[in-house]
Amino acid sequence: MDITELNHYYNKFKFGEDIFYQLMQLRVRDILLVSTFYDAYIFEQDGQLSELIFGDYKQLNLTTAPRINSVPTAKEAITALEERKYDLVITMMRIGEMTPFQLARYVKDNYRNVPVLLLLNNKADFALIEKYKEDMRFIDNTFLWSADTKLFLAMVKNIEDQMNVREDTHKGLVRVILLVEDSINYYSLYLPILYGVVMRQTQRLIEEELNDLDRRLRMRVRPKVILAKNYEDALKIYETYKEYLLCVISDIRYQRAGAEDPHAGFKLVKHIRSEMPDIPVILQSAEDENQLIAENMNITYLNKNSKQLLQELRQFFIDHLGFGNFAFKDKNMNTITEATSLADFQTKIDIIPDDSILYHSKSNHFSNWLIAHGEINIARKIRKLTIADFPDTASLRAYIKDVFGNVRKQKYRGKIINFESRNLNELNQIVRLAEGSLGGKGRGLAFLNALLTSMELEKKYGGVNLSLPSTAIIGTNEFDQFIEDNKINERIEGKTDQEIDQIFIQGDLSQSLKEKLKIYLEEVAYPIAVRSSSLLEDSQLQPFAGVYRTFMLPNNHPAIDVRLDQIMTAIKLVFASVYLQETRSYIEGLSYKIEEEKMAVIIQEVVGQNQGDSYFYPHISGVAQSYNFYPTSYMAHEDGIANVALGLGKAVVEGKFNYRFCPKFPANELVPQDELIRNSQKEFYAIDLNQSDFDLAKGEEATLIKLDLKTADKHGTLTHLASVWDYENNMLVDDHFLRGLRVLTFSGILKYEQFPLAKMLVDLLQIGEVSLGIPVEIEFAVDLGNKHNRNQNPTFYILQIRPLSVNPVSYFIDADMIDKNNVVLFSKQSMGNGLIDDVCDIVYVDPEKFDKVRTEEIQQEIDYFNQRLKNQNRPYILLGPGRWGSRDRFLGIPVKWSNISYAKTIVEYALPDFIIENSQGTHFFHNLVAMNIGYFNIPVHTASQESFIDWEWLKSQTPVERKEFCVHCHFSKSLLIRMDGKHGIALIEK
Repeated sequence: MDITELNHYYNKFKFGEDIFYQLMQLRVRDILLVSTFYDAYIFEQDGQLSELIFGDYKQLNLTTAPRINSVPTAKEAITALEERKYDLVITMMRIGEMTPFQLARYVKDNYRNVPVLLLLNNKADFALIEKYKEDMRFIDNTFLWSADTKLFLAMVKNIEDQMNVREDTHKGLVRVILLVEDSINYYSLYLPILYGVVMRQTQRLIEEELNDLDRRLRMRVRPKVILAKNYEDALKIYETYKEYLLCVISDIRYQRAGAEDPHAGFKLVKHIRSEMPDIPVILQSAEDENQLIAENMNITYLNKNSKQLLQELRQFFIDHLGFGNFAFKDKNMNTITEATSLADFQTKIDIIPDDSILYHSKSNHFSNWLIAHGEINIARKIRKLTIADFPDTASLRAYIKDVFGNVRKQKYRGKIINFESRNLNELNQIVRLAEGSLGGKGRGLAFLNALLTSMELEKKYGGVNLSLPSTAIIGTNEFDQFIEDNKINERIEGKTDQEIDQIFIQGDLSQSLKEKLKIYLEEVAYPIAVRSSSLLEDSQLQPFAGVYRTFMLPNNHPAIDVRLDQIMTAIKLVFASVYLQETRSYIEGLSYKIEEEKMAVIIQEVVGQNQGDSYFYPHISGVAQSYNFYPTSYMAHEDGIANVALGLGKAVVEGKFNYRFCPKFPANELVPQDELIRNSQKEFYAIDLNQSDFDLAKGEEATLIKLDLKTADKHGTLTHLASVWDYENNMLVDDHFLRGLRVLTFSGILKYEQFPLAKMLVDLLQIGEVSLGIPVEIEFAVDLGNKHNRNQNPTFYILQIRPLSVNPVSYFIDADMIDKNNVVLFSKQSMGNGLIDDVCDIVYVDPEKFDKVRTEEIQQEIDYFNQRLKNQNRPYILLGPGRWGSRDRFLGIPVKWSNISYAKTIVEYALPDFIIENSQGTHFFHNLVAMNIGYFNIPVHTASQESFIDWEWLKSQTPVERKEFCVHCHFSKSLLIRMDGKHGIALIEK
C-alpha cells in the first residue's frame, strides 16, 4: 500500500463519503455597510449591530459571524473596497451624491463576484425602485428593514446559499427549499422566519451528534433556501434542483409570462406535483379566497396575515419534513409517543402498534425523518420500498429498526464520540469521558481505528472481524483538575512511592467523571483494563513504553458502588504513576521535567472469554514490529518480527517466554526445536474471576493469576496453538489429539492459517508505517471465537500502536577492516547507531559468579553501581547474561529503568547453560530503542559465530570495586563505541 492509497482512505474517514469538507466553500466574512450616520446609528443601536449578529450566530452554533464595516457615503465605500476585500456590500438608499444603483454598477464593473444588496428602511422607497427599474439589474436583491437583526442573518445566509447551492447539491446531496415570493415586504419578513426554523432544526441535530467533527459538518449540510420572484425563475430552479428538492413554499399571485397572474402559484404547484406527487408544498397568500382552492388541491395553506404564522410554518416542517421529534401516531392521528433521536427511535419502534407502523410507512414519514437528519441515500432507498415488499408488519418493523440502527452505527464507526450510555458497548468507536488531550496511546488508537474502519479491511479476511475493543478515554483535563483540587504537588514532596499511591487513592475525582463512570459500569459487564495514555507516551520523539501502569479489573462485584470504587482507584493509581521514582528517573533521563507530563486514561474492554467461570483471557496476545532489529538468515530488517503468547499480553511485553515469528514467513521456525521446547511458554496470565475484592495498591498483578498449560488444555484453548512432542520420533507433531507434552508453537495459526494472523500483521504493520512515516509496533489480541463471544466470529483486536525509533542515517562499519585484538566486544546482533566516545567505565556481571536463581540480588548490586556513577556524572557500559529488564527473574536480571538509568550501552551475553532469546518486543527493549542506547547481543561463542567478548582482557583490568556478582572497572581514556544500525554490527574498542 502506497501513501496515495492511504491518503484516499484517510480522507474518506475524515470527510465522509459525501466530501462534506468541500461544502459551503464560499462564505460571507466581511460586509461593507453603506449608510448615512443616522441609519448606521439606528442599525448599530449605538454600536451594537455586530454584537447582536454575533449573538444570533452563536445562538445557532454558527462559527463564522461576519464582520461589518460601516461607511457613510458611496465615495468612501469605493475607497474601502480598494483598501480591503469584502464579500458582500449592503447599501442604503441615501448614500451621498451617488445613488445606490450607481454604486452597485461600480461594484459589478470592478468586483464582479461581490453581491450587492439594497436595504430599505421604509416602504416609501418602493417608488424609487420603480423609478430606477432599469438600474436594478446591478442589485442582487432588495430587503426592507424591520428593526430585527435576524434579517441580516437571513440576508447573509441567502447570499451564501445562492453562491454554494450548485456545488453543494452536486457534491453533498444538500436539500433545497424553493421559496417563491415577489413582495419585498413579505420575503423580508418571511426569510428570517424560514431560516430560523431551518437553523434550529439543524441545531437540534447538532446537539444529537456525539462527535465534534460531525457537529461542525452538520451545519454545512443544512437545507439551502433559494428565492424566486416569478414563475419562470421558480420553474428554472425547480428543473435544476428537483432531485434535491425538500419542499416548495410559494405565494400565489406573482409574475408569469411578463404579467401578474393571480393563480401563478397554483399553476407552478400543479406542474411540480405532476412529476413529484409526494413533494411537501405550502401555498401562502393574503387573499382569503385562495384557501379553499388550496385545500381542494390537498395543499397546506398559510394566511400571510395570520398572527400564528411562525408557529404554523414550524408545524409544517414537523409534520411534513421530519423536523423536530418523530411523533408516532395511530390511524386516528393521535400521538402515541415521540422519538427525540435515532437511538430513541430504535427503542420506541418496538412498542408502537402495527397500525402506526403502516400509517407512517404509507406516508413516507420514516424517509422524511431520515432526510431531515441528513441521511439522504438511506432515505431514498427505503422510500422506494412499499408495504407490499414485506410479508407482514413484523418484518417491516424489524427492517425499519435495523435501518435506523445501522445509520447510527455507521455514523459513529471509527470516531471519537462524546459520552452517552447507549454507545458504551459499540465496537470501532471511542467514547470521551472527559475533555483534554487523548495522550499518546489514545491518539494512536484513535487514528488507527479511524483509518482501518474507513478501509473496511475485515472484508479482506472473510469471516474475521478487525476491531478495537470497546474503549472510553478520560482526557488530560481530569488529571489537571485532580492534581489541582487535591493539592498533589504540595503533598508528595519527599514521599515514598507507597506514600504517593496512598495520597492519590485518598484524592477525589470530579463529580462529573464519577457520575459518568457509574453509568459506564451499569452498562458494561465484562472485564476492563485501565491503561495509561500520557502526553509523552508513544510520541514519535520519545515513545515511552511500559513506564506507566495498567490494571485489569474483573468488574464482577455484585455491588456497583464497589466496582465504581475499584475503577476510580485504578484511575488514581495510573495518575500516581507519573510521580513514582521509576517514572521520574526515566523522564529525567530524557531531559524532560515532570511538570511537562500529563496523564489521560484509557478504559478498555479486555479481550478474551470466560473459561470455567473462573478465569478470563484471550487465545492470543502479541506485539508486532515492522522493523526487526535482529534479523536472521534470509530475513531483512524490513520484514518485521512478532512475539505472541497464550493469555494476557503481560507475558510478551514483560519479556517472559513467548513465541517469535516473522509475519512474512510465519511457518518458518526461528530456533531449533530442542531450544524451542526449553524456552517455550509454560504458563500464562489470566484475570482471576474468583476474586471480586482486591487491593490495587499491591500492584498490577493484584487481579491476575498464573495458570499452566494443562489448565488451558482443559478449557479447550490450545486446539490451534499447541504442538505435541513425539518422544518416539524425537520431534514436534502438529496433532492436538496425540498424548504428550504440549508446546506452544501456534502452528494451527501460522502454518495452517486457521486464523489469518500473519497476513493481518503484514497489512497492519505496513499501514502503520506508511501512516506514521516511521517503523511501528502494534500490540494486539485475538479471540478465536465461540458461543461465549459477543461477535461470534473470530476477531483481531488492535490494542495499541506506537512508533519505533529507527535512525534512518546509518553509521557504517566495515567488518573486514576491524582489528579484533583492539576490541573489547564485537556483535553482529546489535541495536543503535553512531559513535559514543564519552564512556570510561564498565560494569559487568562476572559470568563465573552468575547464579540464575539470585538475579534479584544481582539487580541490587547493579542499582548500587548505577547510583554511584550517576552521582559522579559518569555514563557506563553494562554487561550481563540473559534478558535485561525481564520481569521473569529466571530469564535475566529484572532491572527497572531507575536501576540502569546512566548506562549508555547495554550488552546481553549468553552462557552455555543460560541461552535466552534477546529482548526484542518487550517494553524495556522498546524504551532503549527510543533513547538510542546501544544494545548488543552476544550469543555463546562458537567457531561459526563471530560475536565475542574479550573476557580475558576485561578480567585482567584492575577493578575499582568488586561485589559478589558484579565488577566495576574504570579506564583513564574513554572507550570508543561504534554502532552500524543498518547492518546490526557494533563494537567497543579498547
